[in-house]
Amino acid sequence: MKWATKRRARTLLVSVAIVAAVVALVALLSTISKKPGTTITFPQDASPATPLPSQTQNNSAGLQPTPASIASPGNNINPPGPTPSSGSPGKLIIPVAGVRPEQLRDTFSEARSEGRVHDAIDIPAPRGTPVIAAADGPVVKLFQSERGGLTIYQLSTDGKFVYYYAHLDRYAEGLAEGHFAKQGETIAYVGDSGNAGSGNYHLHFSIAEISNPKDFWHGKNINPYPLLRK
Repeated sequence: MKWATKRRARTLLVSVAIVAAVVALVALLSTISKKPGTTITFPQDASPATPLPSQTQNNSAGLQPTPASIASPGNNINPPGPTPSSGSPGKLIIPVAGVRPEQLRDTFSEARSEGRVHDAIDIPAPRGTPVIAAADGPVVKLFQSERGGLTIYQLSTDGKFVYYYAHLDRYAEGLAEGHFAKQGETIAYVGDSGNAGSGNYHLHFSIAEISNPKDFWHGKNINPYPLLRK
């Protein structure tokens, strides 16, 4: 019986030793985890949430067009606002089908009602003549105003210039804001809407250098005449 008692005592001592060793190991690991510089790795499904991008709000003021989301090939919208380049757009084509450079007349500095300067070029053509994109770029706004009538605002691909087409008769079928128009593509048709005067069919075409594509209706006017005559 003595040997059995001694065996039970030895087993008990071994168990106590094992428990003590486990407790010591747990304490050691706890101390290590609290040391500075410990890196915590989140499981993939428990990683910190990515903040959502802010949304641009459109606000209208009077007859001014509302800023639209600017689309480009690949559907990238709202590109960063560039600083004025003090340059000029790339190669443009005359935005009325069938009109030759020698038929153009420089009306940029002509006076208009209410003491205004024209700041654009008028290109006469029969009603319904296709209006074509002067350059590549997204259509950022389709707008109807008292003076311009049915209009189109098109942004240059670099976001530095806006092309404005006014007094339109109608838009090309399917044309919508965000459409990327290719140079030479029909986007509308010549008309006499707005204050053009009944039967005075022509395209009012202007170019403005802008500092922010989201504020595309404010900019420095550039004479289209020499650019279209090249």
